[in-house]
Amino acid sequence: MSKYDQYEGFQVQSADTWTQFHKNKFDTKPFGDYDVEVKIECCGVCSSDIHTITGGWGDQKFPLAVGHEIVGKALRVGPKVTLIKEGQRVGVGAQSWSCLECRQCKNDNETYCPKQMDTYGAVWPDTGIVTQGGYSSHVRTHEHWVFPIPDALESHLAAPMLCAGITSYSPLVRNGAGPGKKVGVVGLGGLGHFAVLFAKALGAETWVISRSHSKEADAKAMGADGYLASGDKDWNKEHLMTFDLIVSTANSFGEGFDLSAYLALLDVHGKWVSVGLPEEATLEIKPQDLLANGCLIGASHLGSRREMLDMLQLAADKGIKSWVETVPISAENLGKTMQRLHKNDVRYRFTMTDYDKVFGA
Repeated sequence: MSKYDQYEGFQVQSADTWTQFHKNKFDTKPFGDYDVEVKIECCGVCSSDIHTITGGWGDQKFPLAVGHEIVGKALRVGPKVTLIKEGQRVGVGAQSWSCLECRQCKNDNETYCPKQMDTYGAVWPDTGIVTQGGYSSHVRTHEHWVFPIPDALESHLAAPMLCAGITSYSPLVRNGAGPGKKVGVVGLGGLGHFAVLFAKALGAETWVISRSHSKEADAKAMGADGYLASGDKDWNKEHLMTFDLIVSTANSFGEGFDLSAYLALLDVHGKWVSVGLPEEATLEIKPQDLLANGCLIGASHLGSRREMLDMLQLAADKGIKSWVETVPISAENLGKTMQRLHKNDVRYRFTMTDYDKVFGA
């Protein structure tokens, strides 16, 4: 018998068997003074899960339960917890710990903490216990990384916001998206659809940039003001040097991706910010391409606690609804859902539900 508390969840045994999930018991870290124990109600499915369990992002510590868009109920809170109350409906995203003492943490940049730990696949110090994700009965997390969910947001719609939503929201607010600004969103997938929804909610003129016109109707339904298909001849000609910000959410760039054509869309000192993480993809940057408009290239990683709370409240206030397909959680359904996501067969996020039927009420 383990000396640690145990939860139950659906784990993958290896990258070679990434479509096969097994319901196992696993150890969880000791309950700390600042910890919140959450009984999980549902969990969004993220491309990060696939990149992880297939080995696309490198070697992993198997067996592993992934999932980091978690919504559930706070069952108990540690004696020093002040941010969460027992019984609250809460969310947990892709990060579960940072030192809260370094320069980054003290400046609302906790996601850039050199000591930050992920919700799954990290190793807790002094125990050797590997963190397990949201395809499980419970999760145990430091209060700073547990977020109250506004009553106006349904759980299955809020869940994908806890990774994909904040990943898209943070670069928008940090780079001035709002009234009078023109924002481009490259790629209309799970991340991109949130970038469109939030850019519009923030008041920016919002354009989608995709390879073809196949998603144009969806983009317009989400509120996009315009749509550019990079497969069209002279697709960028009428919009050169007119965008203030471009957020790239693309999960793949494809053959012959011409970054210079996108950078040419930016106004003077306009910004290209990447949030998608294609496996083994590289962007070729020519210094000459930066001179015409003095554009800036960067990236963004998740978002701070303050940004998460602001994003959830904005979604509640504006009635923003994720485009979500719900799937009852089971070993079989997880395997099928991962395969569908791997083929981009989703509009635009999945949420695993019916946890009570598998793990008990």
